[in-house]
Amino acid sequence: MARNIQSLERAAAMLRLLAGGERRLGLSDIASSLGLAKGTAHGILRTLQQEGFVEQDDASGRYQLGAELLRLGTTYLDVHELRARALVWTDDLARSSGESVYLGVLHQQGVLIVHHVFRPDDSRQVLEIGAMQPLHSTALGKVLSAYDPVAHSEALESDRKPFTDRTVYDAGDFEQILDLTRARGYAADVEETWEGVASVAAPIHDRRRMPVGAVGVAGAVERLARDGELRPELIAAVRDCARAVSRDLGAGRF
Repeated sequence: MARNIQSLERAAAMLRLLAGGERRLGLSDIASSLGLAKGTAHGILRTLQQEGFVEQDDASGRYQLGAELLRLGTTYLDVHELRARALVWTDDLARSSGESVYLGVLHQQGVLIVHHVFRPDDSRQVLEIGAMQPLHSTALGKVLSAYDPVAHSEALESDRKPFTDRTVYDAGDFEQILDLTRARGYAADVEETWEGVASVAAPIHDRRRMPVGAVGVAGAVERLARDGELRPELIAAVRDCARAVSRDLGAGRF
């Protein structure tokens, strides 16, 4: 069994201590509360301060939570706002398309599914919230890679392994796919990740017009595509859904 890293456990305990109780705590208070030597506590606090997770008041020398934690917390809240804003529109998309709808965001060199609406029929389905999808082969991943510079870098730096004989994994060819995605405003995956499955996705932007996620539908290739091409009405429905969620997030018209 893997052992926990003691310094990280202590840093986490410090952050929890600073998050509760008094707004600011001194070095002695922190050290005694956690049963640490002052030198050990000071070293951890100094590292957290350098990373922006902790701030020290110049006048009193006491410590409090830093702005970087607020930024990370805001990112977490943004995901929940995205999901909340998308609920009605993704339900409508599932009804109109007759297919499963997925909402994804960038996470750890992949696409994290944060919302999943089941295909509106009586078939047995598995909820995929929390599942990870690759950036380079899925429609959701291509959209994020095309519009988000961080996702783009991570997709290029990751191991773009082929999942089927249709997977595009060469860096140059992948860049061309991203250019095409930006030009037409959506991405496609026709049996590039899973045999027999196709998907289409479009980007979602926030009030700063920054890409914050992607929404798409996925299903059997024989339902989503005709002669190897995705159905135009399905593409239009996905793009309309993405625009609607973006508007609700304050992005205005795209």
